[in-house]
Amino acid sequence: MTTPRLVFNPVSQDYFDNPYEIYRRMRDEAPLYYDEEEDFYALTRHADVAAAFKDHEAFSSARGCDLGMVRSGEVPQKSIIFMDPPDHRHMRSLLNKAFTPRAIQSQRETVVELVRHYLAEADPDHFDVVQDFSGPFPVEVITRMAGVPEDFRQQVRHWIDTSLHRKPGQIDMDDENMQATIDSGMYYYGLVQERRKNPQDDMISRLIAAEIPGEDGSLRKLDDIEITGFTTLLGGAGAETVTKLVGSAVVEFARHPEQWQKLLEDRSKIPDAVEELLRYVGPVQYNVRYSLKDVELPSGTVPAHKPVFLMGAAANRDPRAFDDGETFDIDRDRTQAQNLGLGYGIHSCLGAALARMETAIALEHLLDFMPRFEVDFDGLARVSMQNVAGYHHVPVTVLR
Repeated sequence: MTTPRLVFNPVSQDYFDNPYEIYRRMRDEAPLYYDEEEDFYALTRHADVAAAFKDHEAFSSARGCDLGMVRSGEVPQKSIIFMDPPDHRHMRSLLNKAFTPRAIQSQRETVVELVRHYLAEADPDHFDVVQDFSGPFPVEVITRMAGVPEDFRQQVRHWIDTSLHRKPGQIDMDDENMQATIDSGMYYYGLVQERRKNPQDDMISRLIAAEIPGEDGSLRKLDDIEITGFTTLLGGAGAETVTKLVGSAVVEFARHPEQWQKLLEDRSKIPDAVEELLRYVGPVQYNVRYSLKDVELPSGTVPAHKPVFLMGAAANRDPRAFDDGETFDIDRDRTQAQNLGLGYGIHSCLGAALARMETAIALEHLLDFMPRFEVDFDGLARVSMQNVAGYHHVPVTVLR
């Protein structure tokens, strides 16, 4: 029996259904994968992906972070993920102030309150982990920090889901994606203007008051478009990551009940479980960069002026970097290689510590809510999204 030809299509149904089998073949057969038809490269081995993430001088973010954007050459809206240094450095240092360890810890009570609220409302006999729990609570946390009024917090999540959704075969944004992006941007733009008139104790108001170095070195204020770009990004990243990670966590623990039992017996293992989930089923599958010059990597040369997929989710299961990389084990040795689940290098996730805290608190409360549970595997529904993997339905029965 002949092996089917290796094809990586980031918007195919096969890829949406099971990216990990495709990643395994790419790592083994074509670690420096080139797609002639679409004219892009893809990196899947840990050594290559980590090196590319660190080399921002060769792999630029300024053209966007998905294939459609990078290939079009149209510079997207002003946002930190679409910047190279020095602009990126100035913005990062400003936004880091919103995610200091103290700022993250100040959100703990909010997270606990929201997690308890949504679990208290859940029906143990008909519990959809994503729809009833991991979908609603993370977006409440991040949008409350930003300054979004309560009435609009869940709407933000629906805009994000719609803007990232991709039909099989669809690389570029369609009208629905574009409309959700426009609606979200217009909403945040209006909110920024409102906060200029009436500042409050929130992230938008602090960004309005902040100053960064301009092109001539003198300090300048951020404009409304820049602040809109940041708040839109933070709302999306802050909601999507934890939503998908917690949903995938429940599926993996159902597949590996002995790992769930370890947590039931020793809750001090929860932080390790979060790290393993980020490695094994991290929501962010890849970031696309643009090569500014020919780049030598361990697996070969990436030529200049090409879109390049940095496949962090593939690298995170690379057996060359992690012993038994395809095995889910919350007790694994974490010192073997860098976990790329929340990025690496200058564009690593701004809210990584917040995402880890939210996921840990969610797991802790799920251990109480459903110490024994069954997932309806036939009812699982995967998302089909640009660069994000996970589920939008994870139906569970809590066992008495």
